[in-house]
Amino acid sequence: MPSAPSQNPGRDLDATSDAIDDVNVIKGKMWNEQSEFDEAKDKSKFRDYEAACDRVKNFYKEQHEKQTVAFNIKARVDFKSRKRARMGVWEAIELLNTLIDDSDPDTSMTQIEHLLQTAEAIRRDGKPEWMQLTGLLHDLGKLLLLFGSEGQWDVVGDTFVVGCKFSDKIIYPETFKNNPDYNDAVYSTEYGIYKPHCGLDNVMLSWGHDEYLYNVVKDQSTLPAEALAMIRYHSFYPWHREGAYAHLMNEKDLQVLEAVKAFNPYDLYSKSDEPCDVEKLRPYYQGLIAKFFPPVIDW
Repeated sequence: MPSAPSQNPGRDLDATSDAIDDVNVIKGKMWNEQSEFDEAKDKSKFRDYEAACDRVKNFYKEQHEKQTVAFNIKARVDFKSRKRARMGVWEAIELLNTLIDDSDPDTSMTQIEHLLQTAEAIRRDGKPEWMQLTGLLHDLGKLLLLFGSEGQWDVVGDTFVVGCKFSDKIIYPETFKNNPDYNDAVYSTEYGIYKPHCGLDNVMLSWGHDEYLYNVVKDQSTLPAEALAMIRYHSFYPWHREGAYAHLMNEKDLQVLEAVKAFNPYDLYSKSDEPCDVEKLRPYYQGLIAKFFPPVIDW
């Protein structure tokens, strides 16, 4: 039975998103040995897998039942058919900061400080400016909650390919059984609606904040292909961590996979109570934004 509408959907989204991250932290591996910022972090201090399990499993049950081909086509038509807002990237960051109040027991930081922590960890490791900026904005797609999402299930969570057999590498794969596509004559086959090695650019990933932001920035920025891959695929754990979908990959996907793996530790492990001075850092990151984006873009 659906739960009653929340008095604070932003807070609920943040709590669910944090619980999803906790599960991925426990399950995860360190892909990039050259990411130095987290070497001293005691990962056991994060809430453990079982504590996050019930909330996360209930979330994924709903997501896995509702992320169908039909919904994903509808979501993309809706994205292309209307403008949700027109504003600059920093303005969007400030809007996200007002939408999602901090409710995370692992940290007392605000949402804008979470974004800055990711960017600053990348900056401290001497990574390029485009990667620093990617760390700053990679979660801005969570603005979907403000722009008319149907719930949390089409905003956050691990992503996966729709239109072919649901991979057993997806978290809680048994929860797909009530998805209408699960027994579809075409969608339940290995390749489904796709061709072998067609490339991930040509598949539909489950709609959420990653896919939304990717579609926002890919034609409105000068970010390189690696940055766009980090944005689009950072929640695509069945692919970049579990090795699924090799049968759909092409040469380009092999190249960007390493970039996505390099980004993952910054996405998961940069959360900290060490404060960021937002006003001090703002000019630097506004300068980076200006290098890769026009003053305002369509959302």
